Amino acid sequence: MSDCLPTAQEGTFLKPEHTKVPVLPPYAHLDSSCRGVASVLARVGDKWSVFVIMLLGDGPRRFNEIKRMVGGISQRMLTLTLRGLERDGLVTRTVFPTIPPRVDYELTELGRGLWQPVEALGKWATDHLTEIEDARARFDRRNDAADLPADQVTG
Repeated sequence: MSDCLPTAQEGTFLKPEHTKVPVLPPYAHLDSSCRGVASVLARVGDKWSVFVIMLLGDGPRRFNEIKRMVGGISQRMLTLTLRGLERDGLVTRTVFPTIPPRVDYELTELGRGLWQPVEALGKWATDHLTEIEDARARFDRRNDAADLPADQVTG
């Protein structure tokens, strides 16, 4: 390790050829469409939005129906997610004048266009879940072993 330079991280060494990385000029993206695209991707890439979009692909649903089907989401988080999707033009909210009021959420035309790639992403995740879990287990075993003192590592 004599050709390596110590870094601020405990015991981590960098070889000199790994120290040069391309650097963008500060704030190079501010005058481009990057910021707009990033905000759209932040909305549609958030896990709750993905679940909601996938569910609404089958047609309109009521708030509590969505909440039941998306396990683990709080009422507040679902409200914020639906508002964000509505603000971005992906979901419509329709209030029916009944007692109690009935509120349905449905994908807009724009939202239906997004549903296809989101559905494909969900299918890919389902199809590859076992492979991903196996890779995580291998990674965790490697890193757990790397954290042990040398005299405790077996195999």
